[in-house]
Amino acid sequence: MSNETAYRHIAVIDIGKTNAKVVVLDAVTGAEVAAVKTANSVLRSGPYPHYDIERLWGFITAALEGFVRTPGFDAISITTHGACVAMLAGDGSLAMPVLDYEHGYPQAVQDAYAQLRPGFAETFSPGLSVGLNVGAQIHYLKSTFPADFNRVATILTYPQYWAFRLSGVAANEVTSLGCHTDLWNPTTQSYSSLVDTLGLRALMAPVRSAFDALGPILPPLAAKIGLGKAVPVYCGIHDSNASLLPHLVENEAPFAVVSTGTWVISFGVGGDLDHLDPERDALANVDAYGRAVPSARFMGGREFEILSAEIGIASSDAVEAALEAVIRKGLMLLPNVVEGSGPFPGRKRRWVGASEADAAERLAAVSLYLSMMTEACLDLIGANGPTFVEGPFALNRAYLVALAALTGRSVIALPGSTGTSQGAALLTGVRPFSATENESILADFPGLLHYKQAWRRALDG
Repeated sequence: MSNETAYRHIAVIDIGKTNAKVVVLDAVTGAEVAAVKTANSVLRSGPYPHYDIERLWGFITAALEGFVRTPGFDAISITTHGACVAMLAGDGSLAMPVLDYEHGYPQAVQDAYAQLRPGFAETFSPGLSVGLNVGAQIHYLKSTFPADFNRVATILTYPQYWAFRLSGVAANEVTSLGCHTDLWNPTTQSYSSLVDTLGLRALMAPVRSAFDALGPILPPLAAKIGLGKAVPVYCGIHDSNASLLPHLVENEAPFAVVSTGTWVISFGVGGDLDHLDPERDALANVDAYGRAVPSARFMGGREFEILSAEIGIASSDAVEAALEAVIRKGLMLLPNVVEGSGPFPGRKRRWVGASEADAAERLAAVSLYLSMMTEACLDLIGANGPTFVEGPFALNRAYLVALAALTGRSVIALPGSTGTSQGAALLTGVRPFSATENESILADFPGLLHYKQAWRRALDG
């Protein structure tokens, strides 16, 4: 990869589960030179909850139009959350609304799918709740709405749906196919048996590399937004894998990456797949080069959002200062705040010793909870070497120092970026961007080991 490209600015469409944004990055420094953001809303009308695709499309095109002259952009890349596919009719329109993965299905539908899905040894994809397995979504749509499903001509993974809207070229891509969909076999680097079981093979768009330029923006769209030149649209990538990509390029294994957003996803680069426990939300993701990467996750960002709204506000300094008192008092939060995923399934959240605690102490206990959940995930995937933390949790000092102390390994915080936008920009062929601030943390907390042991005992009890 070389930064000696014709690109000065790269526009990145970055659609997370909670928010969507369009940013323009400097192709040399990786700095965000422009950005707009909107909520990613779910519509409750129609046959099932679905994403407001046309509102997102309006937001994307308006953002691109606004950025055409200032700062300008020479290429477009795309990254989105996983567990999502788009069903196209023959004319390229949506044959069915794009299903929200948090929608649950009737028990009979779930039971029928459980009989069809391949084993973990084939897909390294655990059986997950609601629609977190894309195969479960497709089975639900096909079995519940057969007339609508009969109109489906092409199935696209979600980043590639937006690439299709921009370029007119239909594609699928392995990072989205390989994120717990049940549709991909990472060992053979090909579709799993489920694709034929569900009769989908003829519907699946061709698999293209995340690094492929699919084509220029469609001329009518280019004219509408005021582009005076052909701008290439790159295939796109699953968001957690976008965060992982710069590290794959820059670092030697073993190391771990903790990508934080709505989900906290831990990658153990250089680990093996032999000891993954599908019952504890450990799985293989597939990186941009098609290689399986041991991974584990929990919905930590959503949990932090819920807890912060309940507890209230305290300064980050006050929260970090409260850690020692929290450890000494044994104030703790037990999983799970959001049920249905993570390394400790089947448990409901419980506070211990919190009756007299103030906001700073409770938030410190939340940071300890999140760090212990992360450490459990890292342990499940056999992670080793330094741990890179990106996204919002890279700004949570209490979380970072606790994670460093728990793992006994250095934690490197990468603040200022979710990592997803910069990772997606690398698909265009530029070099990884130098991080402006790589803070390496090594920490030791007296009493933390005993606190962790008490936390685990309370969990098991």
